Amino acid sequence: MEPLPAHSTTGLPPRHIAIIMDGNGRWAKSRGLPRTEGHRRGIGSVRKTVQAAIGLGVSYLTLYGFSSENWNRPAGEVKDLMGLLRIYLRREVADLHKNGVRLRFIGDRSRLAPDIVRLIEDSEEITRRNSRLTLVIALSYGSRDEILFAVRGLMREAAEGRIDPADIDEAAFAKRLLTADIPDPDLIIRTSGEQRLSNFLLWQSAYAEMIFTRCLWPDFGEDELRAAVSEFQTRDRRYGAAVG
Repeated sequence: MEPLPAHSTTGLPPRHIAIIMDGNGRWAKSRGLPRTEGHRRGIGSVRKTVQAAIGLGVSYLTLYGFSSENWNRPAGEVKDLMGLLRIYLRREVADLHKNGVRLRFIGDRSRLAPDIVRLIEDSEEITRRNSRLTLVIALSYGSRDEILFAVRGLMREAAEGRIDPADIDEAAFAKRLLTADIPDPDLIIRTSGEQRLSNFLLWQSAYAEMIFTRCLWPDFGEDELRAAVSEFQTRDRRYGAAVG
């Protein structure tokens, strides 16, 4: 995985890009292929997007890999997705580590098979000192669950007298989220033409720029990421402030 050549832009790249990877099933259906093949091709897009993010100087890349709602999909499809996850972790971690990528996972690990949890923990440990790019994979993740997790944590601390409810502010709340030490996304991209967040980083996306592309995830790669970043660089981010 070699870095891409320097890309001249008038603005800085987003520090943190988050992507809702959508359209694998539709990509496969349009070609008369099983849904699993769409997911398999999607792994190639992950590889290309990580490489492109490194080349663009992005510091954090978060990918919505499997939502808490995805557990409701047919059992056979869930099994296939978990199998592809095992393949990804076994085959890609060494290359990611070699190229200075740190792997992080957010989500509910209690629903994952023990061997997958071990692979996740091993990948995080192997890559934890890397700093070129932090690749965050949201797995068995739902933002509403994450927010409730933070709320329950604060309630326990308040009941135990470890925090004064009057001291609970946005910063205190954010520290209880799964992304406590990860900056909020500057740019959220969703592929496949759908225009919704689907329970992804709801708190963290308050001031994120959003780009919705009709490109299906298996077709997404360097050109599409560069185009999204170029569009991001034209946006005037005011964080609620009035126009001067």
